[in-house]
Amino acid sequence: MTAPFRFPRFFVTSPSPCPYLPGRQERKVFTELNGPHAGELNDALGRIGFRRSQSVAYRPSCASCTACVSVRVVAHEFEPNATQRKLIKRNADLDVTACRPWATDEQFQLLRRYLASRHPGGGMAGMDEGDYADMVEHSPVNSFIIEYREPAQNGRQGRLIGACLTDQQADGLSMIYSFFDADAADRPGLGNFIIMDHILRARSAGLPYVYLGYWVKGSARMEYKTRYRPLEVLGPSGWHLLVDEPVAVSATTQAALEGELA
Repeated sequence: MTAPFRFPRFFVTSPSPCPYLPGRQERKVFTELNGPHAGELNDALGRIGFRRSQSVAYRPSCASCTACVSVRVVAHEFEPNATQRKLIKRNADLDVTACRPWATDEQFQLLRRYLASRHPGGGMAGMDEGDYADMVEHSPVNSFIIEYREPAQNGRQGRLIGACLTDQQADGLSMIYSFFDADAADRPGLGNFIIMDHILRARSAGLPYVYLGYWVKGSARMEYKTRYRPLEVLGPSGWHLLVDEPVAVSATTQAALEGELA
């Protein structure tokens, strides 16, 4: 009997500066996702901590560091706290649509504004329209773009204020990349709302998890991921609940959120 698909070949990148921990080097192991069984392979690799980028699945493989930890939210057990409930209520009027993975100029312009506001000088800052189209459209698995728009007015489609490239895996939704209008004064916490919308979508579809990528303890850029509980982390013995880490919301951040959402 022949195997359903050929065992993938894995490769390792050369070391490069770590984007999360100054002074350290990162290295990744990766494999290609192609052929009729790309979705099954992506599902299997996702369960052991791989992420997808276009037609490649990768995960950190650093020689002397294990700081990057895969995390996923247990969707059916998620209970939003008071601040999160206010955020859901405030954005309940948005028009949310799951679209086929096709890049649009409207999405790209929103991405450019997001990167300029939140990640100036970052690795994606130099993306052009072709790069963005490659990111969205070169998917060998079941992917879609979820668009978040202001309510329609006078029969016209509302303004696009958020989007997320999302994969549907066998056991959950994997948020590949989300971006939004970071300067919308009337929509504070929009990025957090997009995550919660995915959690509620997964629950409604009977999917147990929402994959949030990697978390680095102590990285301010990633502390938001610990706000969604129950949160599972991938360790040497498999997935387990994160119970020894307090929800990482500083007093300043919490005060700001409460003020914005009051």
